[in-house]
Amino acid sequence: MTARLALQAGALLAALSVAIGAFAAHALKTRLDPAMLANVETGARYQMYAALALMLLGALPFSTRAGWPLLLGAVIFGGSLYLMALTGLRWLGAITPIGGVLMIAGFVLLALDVARR
Repeated sequence: MTARLALQAGALLAALSVAIGAFAAHALKTRLDPAMLANVETGARYQMYAALALMLLGALPFSTRAGWPLLLGAVIFGGSLYLMALTGLRWLGAITPIGGVLMIAGFVLLALDVARR
Protein backbone atom coordinates (compact mmCIF):
# COMPACT_ATOMS: atom_id res chain seq x y z
CA MET A 1 0.00 0.00 0.00
CA THR A 2 1.39 3.38 -0.95
CA ALA A 3 1.70 6.19 1.56
CA ARG A 4 -0.88 8.21 -0.35
CA LEU A 5 -3.39 5.34 -0.35
CA ALA A 6 -2.82 4.76 3.36
CA LEU A 7 -3.53 8.43 4.09
CA GLN A 8 -6.63 8.45 1.88
CA ALA A 9 -7.99 5.19 3.28
CA GLY A 10 -7.29 6.31 6.84
CA ALA A 11 -9.01 9.64 6.34
CA LEU A 12 -12.07 7.99 4.77
CA LEU A 13 -12.25 5.35 7.50
CA ALA A 14 -12.03 8.08 10.14
CA ALA A 15 -14.81 10.11 8.52
CA LEU A 16 -17.02 7.03 8.26
CA SER A 17 -16.29 6.13 11.86
CA VAL A 18 -17.48 9.51 13.08
CA ALA A 19 -20.54 9.43 10.80
CA ILE A 20 -21.52 5.89 11.82
CA GLY A 21 -20.97 6.62 15.51
CA ALA A 22 -23.08 9.77 15.37
CA PHE A 23 -25.80 8.04 13.35
CA ALA A 24 -25.97 5.22 15.87
CA ALA A 25 -25.99 7.56 18.87
CA HIS A 26 -28.80 9.69 17.49
CA ALA A 27 -30.87 7.92 14.85
CA LEU A 28 -30.50 4.33 16.03
CA LYS A 29 -30.55 4.88 19.79
CA THR A 30 -34.27 4.19 20.06
CA ARG A 31 -34.36 1.52 17.33
CA LEU A 32 -31.63 -0.86 18.49
CA ASP A 33 -31.44 -2.79 21.70
CA PRO A 34 -28.53 -1.74 23.93
CA ALA A 35 -26.36 -4.74 22.97
CA MET A 36 -26.65 -4.02 19.25
CA LEU A 37 -26.02 -0.31 19.82
CA ALA A 38 -22.89 -1.25 21.78
CA ASN A 39 -21.78 -3.39 18.82
CA VAL A 40 -22.04 -0.40 16.49
CA GLU A 41 -20.09 1.75 18.94
CA THR A 42 -17.39 -0.93 19.22
CA GLY A 43 -17.14 -1.18 15.44
CA ALA A 44 -16.82 2.60 15.09
CA ARG A 45 -14.17 2.79 17.83
CA TYR A 46 -11.97 0.06 16.37
CA GLN A 47 -12.48 1.46 12.89
CA MET A 48 -11.10 4.77 14.19
CA TYR A 49 -8.07 3.00 15.66
CA ALA A 50 -7.33 1.47 12.27
CA ALA A 51 -7.94 4.82 10.54
CA LEU A 52 -5.45 6.60 12.77
CA ALA A 53 -2.89 3.86 12.23
CA LEU A 54 -3.33 4.07 8.46
CA MET A 55 -2.80 7.82 8.53
CA LEU A 56 0.34 7.24 10.59
CA LEU A 57 1.55 4.76 7.97
CA GLY A 58 1.06 7.38 5.30
CA ALA A 59 3.27 9.78 7.22
CA LEU A 60 6.12 7.34 7.84
CA PRO A 61 9.33 7.88 5.89
CA PHE A 62 9.49 4.17 5.06
CA SER A 63 7.08 1.53 3.80
CA THR A 64 5.48 -1.14 5.94
CA ARG A 65 3.42 -4.27 5.40
CA ALA A 66 0.72 -3.16 7.84
CA GLY A 67 -1.59 -1.21 5.53
CA TRP A 68 -3.69 -3.87 3.87
CA PRO A 69 -4.27 -5.99 6.99
CA LEU A 70 -5.34 -2.87 8.90
CA LEU A 71 -7.70 -1.71 6.16
CA LEU A 72 -9.25 -5.12 5.50
CA GLY A 73 -9.49 -5.81 9.21
CA ALA A 74 -11.33 -2.56 9.87
CA VAL A 75 -13.78 -3.19 7.03
CA ILE A 76 -14.50 -6.78 8.10
CA PHE A 77 -14.59 -6.07 11.84
CA GLY A 78 -16.70 -2.94 11.70
CA GLY A 79 -18.76 -4.02 8.72
CA SER A 80 -19.82 -7.29 10.32
CA LEU A 81 -20.84 -5.49 13.53
CA TYR A 82 -22.77 -2.81 11.63
CA LEU A 83 -24.59 -5.38 9.51
CA MET A 84 -25.39 -7.52 12.52
CA ALA A 85 -26.86 -4.54 14.37
CA LEU A 86 -28.92 -3.38 11.39
CA THR A 87 -30.17 -6.78 10.22
CA GLY A 88 -30.34 -8.73 13.47
CA LEU A 89 -28.43 -11.61 11.85
CA ARG A 90 -26.35 -12.68 14.82
CA TRP A 91 -24.35 -15.23 12.79
CA LEU A 92 -22.47 -12.25 11.33
CA GLY A 93 -20.75 -12.06 14.72
CA ALA A 94 -18.78 -15.15 13.67
CA ILE A 95 -17.07 -13.07 10.98
CA THR A 96 -16.04 -10.27 13.34
CA PRO A 97 -12.99 -12.06 14.79
CA ILE A 98 -11.49 -12.40 11.30
CA GLY A 99 -11.38 -8.62 11.08
CA GLY A 100 -9.94 -8.40 14.58
CA VAL A 101 -7.16 -10.86 13.75
CA LEU A 102 -6.33 -8.90 10.60
CA MET A 103 -6.09 -5.66 12.57
CA ILE A 104 -3.89 -7.31 15.19
CA ALA A 105 -1.68 -8.67 12.40
CA GLY A 106 -1.42 -5.17 10.93
CA PHE A 107 -0.30 -3.68 14.23
CA VAL A 108 2.21 -6.51 14.76
CA LEU A 109 3.58 -6.01 11.24
CA LEU A 110 3.92 -2.31 11.94
CA ALA A 111 5.87 -3.03 15.12
CA LEU A 112 8.13 -5.49 13.28
CA ASP A 113 8.73 -3.09 10.40
CA VAL A 114 9.58 -0.26 12.79
CA ALA A 115 11.99 -2.55 14.66
CA ARG A 116 13.60 -3.53 11.36
CA ARG A 117 14.34 0.10 10.57
